[in-house]
Amino acid sequence: MQLTKFGHACVRIEKDGRRLVVDPGGLTEPQALDGADAVLVTHEHFDHFSKDALRRAARDNPGLRVWTNHSVAGQLDGLGVRVTAVGEGDAFTAAGFEVTVHGAWHAVIHPDIPRIANIGFLVDDALFHPGDALTVPGAPVSTLLLPVHAPWSTVGHLIDYVREVAPRDAYAIHDGALNDIGIAMVGGLLGGQGPGTPSPYHRLTPGATVPIG
Repeated sequence: MQLTKFGHACVRIEKDGRRLVVDPGGLTEPQALDGADAVLVTHEHFDHFSKDALRRAARDNPGLRVWTNHSVAGQLDGLGVRVTAVGEGDAFTAAGFEVTVHGAWHAVIHPDIPRIANIGFLVDDALFHPGDALTVPGAPVSTLLLPVHAPWSTVGHLIDYVREVAPRDAYAIHDGALNDIGIAMVGGLLGGQGPGTPSPYHRLTPGATVPIG
């Protein structure tokens, strides 16, 4: 598989000419959906889900399919059977990739802020995108997409999360609100200068493709 990051929390996974895009949102470069065969959406927050972008992509590509939770699916009315609502424990095939669903809820931001649905996707028993949660999928993960900056987490949470999931590699996502100082600080603590995790930590250059798996 090949992995390409497209701004903040969106990635494109490619294998044998097939393209699967996860979380194309309002901070995602438009070209992320070019040539996409299928899309996965973890939850409804604007930085993970752009209704307009998905509708445009579906209009331009009649074969495009979308898998997401029930809340997001309800906002894509009109696309009919091209949108499938899934939840924790479900399994399906998207663009030839085998996908299982893990988790149910967005991480707690504050007790006064209502929680929304959030699902994570394990792709080909190898790559896990948790959305906005630190969900442990309960299955081996070789490549973890790690949300490194959010109002609901600390670097300490991330270190414990990587230790628990124990992937072969952890790649940073959800870092669109960090400047260079914050990026270096987080990278140092999750990398060799920190307390240590079992997994090498990497930061993806937006638009650059790396081999995984």
